[in-house]
Amino acid sequence: MATFADTTVDALDESSAEVPHAGVPAWPLKTVLFSSVCMTVGLLWDLSWHDTIGRDTFWNLPHLLEQLGAIVAGLSCASLVLHITFNAGRYQRAESLQVWGFSGPLGAWVALWGTFVMVIAAPFDDWWHNAYGLDIRILSAPHLIMAIGMIAIEVGAVLLLVAAQNRTADEAEARRQGWSFAIAGGVVVAAMATLLTQYASQPNQMHSPRFYQVTACAFPLVLVAIARAGRLRFSATAAAAVYTALILAMIWILQLVPGRLMHAPIYKPVTHMVPPHFPLLLVVPAFAIDLLLPRHGRRNGWVTAALGGLAFIALLFPVQWFFGDFLLSPSARNFFFAADQWSYMVEPGAWQRSFWGMPTDAAGNQSVIAMIPGLGLAAGLGVVSARLGQWAGDGMARLSPGRRVLSHPLSPGVHPG
Repeated sequence: MATFADTTVDALDESSAEVPHAGVPAWPLKTVLFSSVCMTVGLLWDLSWHDTIGRDTFWNLPHLLEQLGAIVAGLSCASLVLHITFNAGRYQRAESLQVWGFSGPLGAWVALWGTFVMVIAAPFDDWWHNAYGLDIRILSAPHLIMAIGMIAIEVGAVLLLVAAQNRTADEAEARRQGWSFAIAGGVVVAAMATLLTQYASQPNQMHSPRFYQVTACAFPLVLVAIARAGRLRFSATAAAAVYTALILAMIWILQLVPGRLMHAPIYKPVTHMVPPHFPLLLVVPAFAIDLLLPRHGRRNGWVTAALGGLAFIALLFPVQWFFGDFLLSPSARNFFFAADQWSYMVEPGAWQRSFWGMPTDAAGNQSVIAMIPGLGLAAGLGVVSARLGQWAGDGMARLSPGRRVLSHPLSPGVHPG
C-alpha cells in the first residue's frame, strides 16, 4: 500500500543538518531523462525499421534501445528509492511516497511501474509477432501495453525533474532544472505524437476533423501542464521545440541509413530507412499558451482552460491546414521535409497524395464549411484537455514540499499578471 509520510516538512526543524541533504541526487535525474530520450528514439527507429525492413527478430537494435532505456531508468529509480529509504534524513523521507515500507519520490515510483510494464510486455510482443506477423496498426495489444509503460517512465522523469526544480532555492539552478523539465516534457510530446501517428500525424489527415479532435485531446493537456509547472517563461514553447528538434533529427539521420527488405509483399523498393512524418507545428499554439496562462492565471480555471484550448485549435487549424497542402505538394518531396515516403508494403496509388476524411457538403463536394461541426467538437475537447492540463500542472508545481523556499510563479497567491 502506498502512503505519504505522516511527518510534514513544515514540522521539521529547517535549521537541522538534514535540510541540506533534502534534495534528490543529480545522477538519477540525468539518467532517467537520458533513458526517456533513448526510448523515444528507439520507438521512432522501431517504426522506421518495420516500414523499411519488416519484422525480423525481437532482438533488433530499436527494441534493444527501448528495453535498455526502460531497464536503466528502473535501476536508477530503484537505487534512488533504496538511498532515500536507508540513507536519507527525516526531511527527505517526509516528501517521499511510501510503498511497502520503502520511501521514494512519486516520479521514481511511476517510472519503476513503467519499467515493470515494459519488461513484462516484451515477451508478449515477441509472441504476438510470431503468432500474427507484422502489425497493421501501431497500437496493437502488446504495443499498447509497452506504450503505457514507456509513457509512465517518461512521466516519471517529468515528475522527478519538476520536483527538483521546485525545491531549488537558487534562481540560476532553478532555470537549469526548468530546461531539464522542458526537455523531459518535449520527450513526452514526441512519444505521444509518434504513438498517434496513425490518427494525427500524416499530412493526408490534416483536412479531416478527426485530426484536430485527436490532437485537441492529447496535446493541450501536456502543453498546459508544462506551462503551468515550468519555471521558464516559455516552458511549453521550449517543450514543443524539443519535440520538433527530436523528430527532425530522426528524419534526417534515418534517411542516411541503408535499409534492406526482408518480407513480401514488396510494392515499392526501399533502399534507406523510411523516416517519420514531419513534426506537427505545435510550437505555434504552445507559444500562445505560454503567453495566455501567466497573464490570466488568477482567473477561474475553466476560463483559463477555455483560453488555452480555444487558442490551441484556433492556431493549429490554419497552420496545419495550409502546411498539409504544402507537404502533399512536389515542393516537400526532398531530404529536408521527407514527404511522400512510404513503407515498402504500401501499394502505390493516387490516394497517397490526396487528403483523407475531409467532410463533404450536400452536393457531395469537399468543403471547409463542412468542417465546422467537427472543429467545434475539437474545440470542446481542447478546452477539457487544457483544464486537465491545468490540474496536472498546478499539482506538479506543488509536488515537492521544498518549493516553499522559492515562490513558484503560479503558486497560490503569487500569480503573475
